[in-house]
Amino acid sequence: MAIVELVMPKMGESIMEATILRWHKQTGDHVKVDETVLEIATDKVDSEVPSIAEGTITEVLFNENDVVPVGTVIARINTNADAAAVAAPVVPAAPVASEPKFTTVPAPVAAVQEAPAAGGAKFYSPLVLTIAQQEGVSFADLEKIPGSGNEGRVTKKDILQFVADRKAGKIIADVTPEPVTVTAPVAAPRSTPAVTTTVASPAYSGNVEIVEMDRMRKLIANHMVMSKQTSPHVTSFAEADVTNIVKWRDRVKGAFEKREGEKLTFTPLFVEAVVKCIKRFPLVNCSLDGDKIIIKKDINIGMATALPTGNLIVPVIKSADVLNLVGLTKQVNHLANAARQNKLKPEDTQGGTFTLTNVGTFGSLMGTPIINQPQVAILAVGAIKKRPVVIETPEGDTIGIRHMMYLSLSYDHRIVDGSLGSSFLSAVAQELENFDPGKSI
Repeated sequence: MAIVELVMPKMGESIMEATILRWHKQTGDHVKVDETVLEIATDKVDSEVPSIAEGTITEVLFNENDVVPVGTVIARINTNADAAAVAAPVVPAAPVASEPKFTTVPAPVAAVQEAPAAGGAKFYSPLVLTIAQQEGVSFADLEKIPGSGNEGRVTKKDILQFVADRKAGKIIADVTPEPVTVTAPVAAPRSTPAVTTTVASPAYSGNVEIVEMDRMRKLIANHMVMSKQTSPHVTSFAEADVTNIVKWRDRVKGAFEKREGEKLTFTPLFVEAVVKCIKRFPLVNCSLDGDKIIIKKDINIGMATALPTGNLIVPVIKSADVLNLVGLTKQVNHLANAARQNKLKPEDTQGGTFTLTNVGTFGSLMGTPIINQPQVAILAVGAIKKRPVVIETPEGDTIGIRHMMYLSLSYDHRIVDGSLGSSFLSAVAQELENFDPGKSI
């Protein structure tokens, strides 16, 4: 019998735990490879966890609504063809040796430091096992691969080299693999001792209604508090005359939608301006790791999106710097629609390096946004309003009606000083003001 351990996956760089929403499979149920076993939720997005092997669920180790650290074993799968028989109690006629377990542990491999199992059995990471499954590498062949990793472990590089050599005819695959015992230490799930406390219910005076926070609102609240505790926030303000942008969009949006099948909103125009300025001020596109500044070469713009429930989520436009206006528009609309329909994938909310939030959507003139950790800056754009302003011309100053918008940049003062934050914000405002009204679509 071989036992595969299903672990809580790591859903993103900063995600350290997830909540189990619903089990699709229970103890005794048969499951196929890639079939959904359970649904989980993080502060980023809800997601389904598929099975990494075919077999029968022998153990479900956590209940629905439990919060589980990433990498923790959450279920075990018996991969034997006759695994169903395992569920029935059997009294052996004679003492038998304990059965070996085929175990996987969470990525990244480098972070796992278990000692090798007794008896010389090898340890294989989930990544190596996944590649082996996809490339048709048998356990017998897997055991023959010389590992270059810590304590002789097979790394991603090792198995990919084996696959390449096999395709080149340098290695003949074992077509009749012998049973292989693959073992690794199995850490029992850490249990927290139950603590019984008596908390007096607070008294609420007057006519009140008590509403329990939903799961996402609790996560958002915790994330906001954590951000304030992590980063010393500073917010700078600027205003921009966006008359050229407003008039240009009014003129071309009909033709644009007819040609591209997409509505042209202001958001991709704002993203386009932000990307240009990040290239000039790369330090606002970074994160901090202790006393190390991690400058991100990729420009991935998160856009705060309100959900029908009133909650907020931040899908990410990946590689925004290589997209033209049409590409940005398609990405903005796709991610916004997916968010509102609860169809975002985990990767859609990961990897952001800078965030844009449009507080003007709901009529606000300006805001003081909270940094989306582990980023170091977030830009808020307010509502566009017509106002009388002074217009400077070579012939003299005059007063005209212009479309004006406030911008506010909150930044982490540990790394972004006032001069950098203000310079970046002014650059964005100037980029918007200098928009080419003759721009083609």
